[in-house]
Amino acid sequence: MDPIVPKNFIQQQIVEDLAAGKNDRKVHTRFPPEPNGYLHIGHAKSICLNFGTAKLFGGITNLRFDDTNPAKEETEYVDSIMEDVKWLGFDWDDRLYYASDYFDKLYDFAVELIKRGKAYVDFQSQEVISEQRGTPTRPGIESPTRNSSPETNLRIFEDMKAGKYNEGECVLRAKIDMSSPNMHMRDPLMYRILKQPHHRTGDKWCIYPMYDYAHGQSDYWEGITHSICTLEFEVHRPLYNWFVEELKDSDYRPRQIEFSRLNITSTVMSKRKLLQLVKEGYVKDWDDPRMPTICGLRRRGYTPESIRNFADMVGITKVDGVTDVALLEYCIREDLNRRAQRVMCVTDPLKIVLTNYPEGVAEEVDAVNNPEDESMGKRKVPFSKVIYIEREDFMEEPSSKFYRLAPGKEVRLRYAYYIRCNEVIKDPNGNITELHCTYDPETKGGNAPDGRKVKATLHWVAAESALSCEVRLYDRLFTDPDPDGHKDKDFLEFLNPESLKVLSNCYIEPFVNGTTPLTNYQFERLGYFSVDTDSTSEKLVFNRTVSLKDNSKKS
Repeated sequence: MDPIVPKNFIQQQIVEDLAAGKNDRKVHTRFPPEPNGYLHIGHAKSICLNFGTAKLFGGITNLRFDDTNPAKEETEYVDSIMEDVKWLGFDWDDRLYYASDYFDKLYDFAVELIKRGKAYVDFQSQEVISEQRGTPTRPGIESPTRNSSPETNLRIFEDMKAGKYNEGECVLRAKIDMSSPNMHMRDPLMYRILKQPHHRTGDKWCIYPMYDYAHGQSDYWEGITHSICTLEFEVHRPLYNWFVEELKDSDYRPRQIEFSRLNITSTVMSKRKLLQLVKEGYVKDWDDPRMPTICGLRRRGYTPESIRNFADMVGITKVDGVTDVALLEYCIREDLNRRAQRVMCVTDPLKIVLTNYPEGVAEEVDAVNNPEDESMGKRKVPFSKVIYIEREDFMEEPSSKFYRLAPGKEVRLRYAYYIRCNEVIKDPNGNITELHCTYDPETKGGNAPDGRKVKATLHWVAAESALSCEVRLYDRLFTDPDPDGHKDKDFLEFLNPESLKVLSNCYIEPFVNGTTPLTNYQFERLGYFSVDTDSTSEKLVFNRTVSLKDNSKKS
């Protein structure tokens, strides 16, 4: 194996650990989500980092659910997280773990700490405990029960486990240092009472370990060598290390390395706020294509490759920052440009009758499936006397810079013929209902043998063979690039009322007949689209994944 040239500080630290022979020169990472919501694009960065880093060094990665709070956790979230990780292209093989796997060991370790005088039961309320912790510049106040005997604490802790105390009546705290400048070391909570069933252990427990207590030992017991996490956990590291040191089992220690979390413009990344959007009906569900969730991005038409490329382009740093959502959109454009099947779809149809086209004749023209990939070949597109074009591609009284179809003007139909508009048909209210045009049979394929040129090429569909469909135009969910950054305003005030437009009277060429959900297409001239999960053979539904170009900075 060739020497690995580090691309970021995490890889550099791992190279140093391997050179020093630490942990038998193994690399073993983990992705440890809490099953209390759906994963979003920020988690995707962490997934790519943990699995990708281990793979780079020939190591392995665990998937471990930190399921220590049954009040917020559901099996639905567990299932969705596993689906998302696999969809992104990663697998944990047989290394699926849960913090709840260690509930017995965590309880026994807590008992050991109590016996050694390093943990005690506190009957004060959470508000009082929080107040007595002081501030970073003012030491905390010791609990009245801090120096109670191990025998007393052990008896009460066993009674807590037996359900003899109510929720909020008491907690178990570690006895560390109430004057530590690190607030997390000021006798942190280890256990609280929650009389709620757990999604895996049922009613076995009514006391549950705190995240900070369970996390480090879970890494230790699984043999994790590098605990890669986001920067907000940097101040928690001394506490994790303190608990692991108290295990006193071996010289092996996980190494925690922190990196900056992913923040993206024009969205929110807080699980609480994403849940609010779902519960209050601002979006339809967690997989709404406007959501930054992985399942929402998948439904919108994003590919695993585009998200992995995005995570790589964002990079790994120790400094918090904000990434423009345009970079994510760039990544999906680049990916779909190479792989997406081209088709023609008309979203606001205007009928055209080709008056000189033979009656009862239906022919086919050759169309390129993807000019970026010749191996995708060509397809046959039906052509007939009556076709549809986009209504915006015609102007009855055109400006000097309008180059598309107008009375007396000639344009090219993509892959087909030159046509000229001769007559505009209107209803009694003056609305244009159809156009009468003539076609030039000598221009089949879109080129004139006499060399004349036209300035516009329009997409179209043949009325006789086109399939009807619904097209959903998704835009950014918020109008402000930082909807969460206004102290005097609620993030909901910046919801984009134009984030979804539904076009129900659309027509698409019959090539897509039989298509399946999540299949990607480029609608020529319109953007990249994906078949929605709502789509059926009776009703085709397409979601716009992204426009062909970044139009966000245009006025």
